[in-house]
Amino acid sequence: MLDDNTIVAIATANGIGSISIIRVSGKDALPIALKLSKKEKLTPRLATLSSIYNLSDEIIDEALLIYFKNPFSFTGEDIVEFQCHGGIAISNIIMNEVIKCGARVAQPGEFSKRAFINGKIDLTKAEAIAKIIEARSEDAVKLLAKQLKGELSDFVNDIREDLLFMLAYTEVNIDYAEDDLPSDIFEQIENKLSKIKTKLSNTLEASKRREGLIEGFKVAIVGKPNVGKSSLLNKLLNFDRAIISDIAGTTRDTIEESVKIGTHIIKIVDTAGIREASDVIEKIGIEKSIEAINEADIVISLFDNSKTLDEEDEKILKLLENTKEKEIIKVLNKTDLENKFDKTKLDNFMELSTKQTINPLIYQIESLLDSNTHSDEMTLISSRQITSVEQTLFHINESSMPLVTGELEFFAYHIHEALENISNITRPYENDQMLDVMFGAFCLGK
Repeated sequence: MLDDNTIVAIATANGIGSISIIRVSGKDALPIALKLSKKEKLTPRLATLSSIYNLSDEIIDEALLIYFKNPFSFTGEDIVEFQCHGGIAISNIIMNEVIKCGARVAQPGEFSKRAFINGKIDLTKAEAIAKIIEARSEDAVKLLAKQLKGELSDFVNDIREDLLFMLAYTEVNIDYAEDDLPSDIFEQIENKLSKIKTKLSNTLEASKRREGLIEGFKVAIVGKPNVGKSSLLNKLLNFDRAIISDIAGTTRDTIEESVKIGTHIIKIVDTAGIREASDVIEKIGIEKSIEAINEADIVISLFDNSKTLDEEDEKILKLLENTKEKEIIKVLNKTDLENKFDKTKLDNFMELSTKQTINPLIYQIESLLDSNTHSDEMTLISSRQITSVEQTLFHINESSMPLVTGELEFFAYHIHEALENISNITRPYENDQMLDVMFGAFCLGK
């Protein structure tokens, strides 16, 4: 439940900068701003330069004040922004004076929560606001900007309308004579169901494929000991992050670092060499390596051109065969040395030397990342959205048989559940919406 307290928070990042913004929202936002600025009025949406005073009438700073009158503001309430000089001290002083005037410190996400409750944004836009701050690639920013514009909301609303149509006509069919309905109504419903299934399935597939877009794609480097994994990591980072040694088992834990490739910031994971190990600590490192492979979006598997293929290489190849739905890049490393590795055991691999250039590998990684981001398919940006779509699709699939057998009560149940689940992405479904469709489409006053 939304309280009527006026809230305040510093809207800019901590630290020293040229400008700091203190945002105040609520019924007392304007009176507080007038009190601290000694102004008689503030014109909405007009930046006003003013001295700011504390309650002891001492001047604190000179700042720009911008007043957003309700309901034409982010939260739907009166908002005043104090744009003061940047710095930790001055912004905290102004915020404390606002609190002394009756406001309270906003809770995390409370401005967005108020915007949602007041109907200014739906849940998809609220999530996009949170995610865009943490976006780790240009493509992620573009995707989230589409959600801010309402692309996912429109997608959900189209499906909601079709489900409401089905539910309304089904309820009428249950309660009223069949001759009140269009003769092709069930054919229309089947067509709509088929289209919804396709849309939701494509959306789920695209979303899972592009899961790393928001958080950052994860790339795991795997291989047996001394194959050049740490050298590759250092080359990608362009500095010596990992210790390089001829001693097998030097890397005993996973090492994670972030690097930018193309327009993407990715997390590179250098794993411990995978082999049979008697050392307990090394065993744990190898287990974590296998875990890193399972979590990665792209797996770079290294093999040593200067060594003959052995049981450890075979183990790596078998592990790759059992790795499903991963992009795998096989690399034959150390091509500056004499070839002893049986190349016929590898397919679709590239040859390079980490002591020379790794540009071909970088280009391939970039190409794979681009292929997973450049798509016109709708993309879900959170596990909450994915779960809602999965549950919606489940009930859509479950509704097919009751529709065929004429068990309309069961069909209506599954459509109602699908409607509730898809609605959870934007704004919870209310039964009155179905009634509006029913009474708007039929003459039921018999």
